[in-house]
Order: sequence, then C-alpha cells, then structure tokens
Amino acid sequence: MIKVNKETTLAEILKTPGAIDILEKYNLPCLSCPFAGREMQHLKIGDICEMYGIDLEELTKELNLLLLKKK
Repeated sequence: MIKVNKETTLAEILKTPGAIDILEKYNLPCLSCPFAGREMQHLKIGDICEMYGIDLEELTKELNLLLLKKK
C-alpha cells in the first residue's frame, strides 16, 4: 500500500502491522463486528468514518505516518 485515503479498504489497511492499534484508538466499530469480517474487502475507510463520525483526516494521517515508518 502506498498511501491511505478515503477509498482505501479496511482489508488493505489491516495488512499493515500496527494499523489495528491506530484503528482501535479511534474506536472503529468494524473491528469487532461479525458482519464486517465478511465485507472488509469492500468497506472503504472514508465510508466507515462518515458512518461513525470518525475524523478521517486525522485517522489517515496517522495511518500514513505508520506506513512511512514501515518502509
């Protein structure tokens, strides 16, 4: 993954070690949802943030910083 943006799927994000810690920090409900497990390939982080009132800009900023550290 090059950069996280609103179109990035949850499945893509979860491939990065440490990403789950950031997602948990933002209380992303999809991580514990049994239905999300089947739909992660299609769940876009922008849609999730909009549905649950999560700050997309801050979340993607943290995820992208994590990706830079992993290089």
